[in-house]
Amino acid sequence: MARSLEEHGSQPIWIVTLPDHDATEHLARIIAEEVRPGDLVTLSGGLGAGKTTFARALVRTLAGDPELEVPSPTFTLMQVYESARQAIVHADFYRLSGGYELVELGWEETTENAVTLVEWPERADDALKSERLDLRLDLAPGGGRIATLTGTGAFAPRLVRLKAFQTLVIRSGWQDAARLPMPGDASVIRSYERLVKPNGETALLMISPPRPIGPAVRRGKPYTTIAKLAETVNAFVAMDKGLRALGFSAPRIYGEDLNVGLLLIEDLGNEPVVDDNGPIPERYAEATRVLVRLHGTTLPQVLPVADGIDHAIPPYDLEALLIEVELLADWYVPHIIGTQLSGSARAEFVNLWTEALGEILAGPTTWTLRDYHSPNLIWMPEREGLSRVGLIDFQDAVLGSPAYDVASLLQDARVTVPPDLELKLIGLYARERKAAERDFDVAAFARAYAIMGAQRATKILGIFARLDRRDGKPHYLKHLPRIENYLIRNLAHPALGKLKVWYETYLPRLIPHADDPPLAP
Repeated sequence: MARSLEEHGSQPIWIVTLPDHDATEHLARIIAEEVRPGDLVTLSGGLGAGKTTFARALVRTLAGDPELEVPSPTFTLMQVYESARQAIVHADFYRLSGGYELVELGWEETTENAVTLVEWPERADDALKSERLDLRLDLAPGGGRIATLTGTGAFAPRLVRLKAFQTLVIRSGWQDAARLPMPGDASVIRSYERLVKPNGETALLMISPPRPIGPAVRRGKPYTTIAKLAETVNAFVAMDKGLRALGFSAPRIYGEDLNVGLLLIEDLGNEPVVDDNGPIPERYAEATRVLVRLHGTTLPQVLPVADGIDHAIPPYDLEALLIEVELLADWYVPHIIGTQLSGSARAEFVNLWTEALGEILAGPTTWTLRDYHSPNLIWMPEREGLSRVGLIDFQDAVLGSPAYDVASLLQDARVTVPPDLELKLIGLYARERKAAERDFDVAAFARAYAIMGAQRATKILGIFARLDRRDGKPHYLKHLPRIENYLIRNLAHPALGKLKVWYETYLPRLIPHADDPPLAP
């Protein structure tokens, strides 16, 4: 299939040349992998243009049945198919004189959660939603057909991504791979698919469009800018190349579209560093040694992305650290006590954190990967040494305290790390750093670990409460008790004495019990 993408106003139009029936069916399979429940696809074109071929292939692919009978719905008006993934509605409006005739058919109820394909949409266009994928088939002068795809509404950027994806997989040799959805993470803008070739070889598709600019929250800047969160996929590419250059097991990048935000990357597998009993000690030990190696290396602050494009790793500065801990006041406090903090209580909270973070900002810095914990670590037993630890999430990396990622790993937000294992691995980290660097300050690291652990736990309490309230993801709330316990253990360190009093005053839920072990190493 020959393809081109043109822009007509705000609507992207993708023009595809289809030399034969096989190409038409192939296009239908491509569209079937893109659509999801609630989507509308409209199909138009003259006699012999291939509408029946396309419609039959689309319905069969969506239903997962290549032999499914797909009769024309010209006389029945609407044919409904059920599949394991979604309902499919195939309609033909040729005999309609207006959208009002669809009311008696229960059109809205039937199509609400279905993938809907409509032929002759112009006969009842007033009843169809404007957000759709329009496909027109025309006979080509020299034979074959020309398909013109137009995305309207929210389908416009999806069509751009679909075109970019097709270009990417063809260029990378993955055009014959099936696309399988993968469970989402806490990100609201990033998603993944697994691509599987007929021979069983797999890769991952990262879909990470440029982050939309949010509302200004402080000094004219949005939260994401202040918190130093990656705004494009460039950050992932740069950090990936940087980590791989140092010998770490970040995924190879097979292909990329930086403008759209698509990466085709190596599939490192799905073997975790935890099991049903929690952390697997030897795997956590190797993950700790990865940090020892990384933090003991002199690292650049600017990394290449592509020819003429560099990525400067941003500093984990006071502004970023403070706006993160303030998530506790914005989201967790209302979740726990039902009201906002008073202005004076919040001001005291910020002032105390500013004081505590002062020594962190004056201390050593390194690449802080920021999401270095069990969901983002893959165990690869077929490799050797530190290469057995696969790294998959580092696009928000900053220049920050070495203690942050150690605390991120050993105070895992989703898996309870027993205190004895935590202390053992803190000791492992400190001993190996000291063995490699005689001037490594163990006591200073212990203080930094408690401060960064408390900062991270405070932030995550706010994030998980926000995921529930704002994003409709209540399952993160089950982790709050674990994170609260980490926070209590961190606050036991003398470096956080003043902050401990604040938490006990305004959040008595966090008052430690007598039998809670202190964290101070």
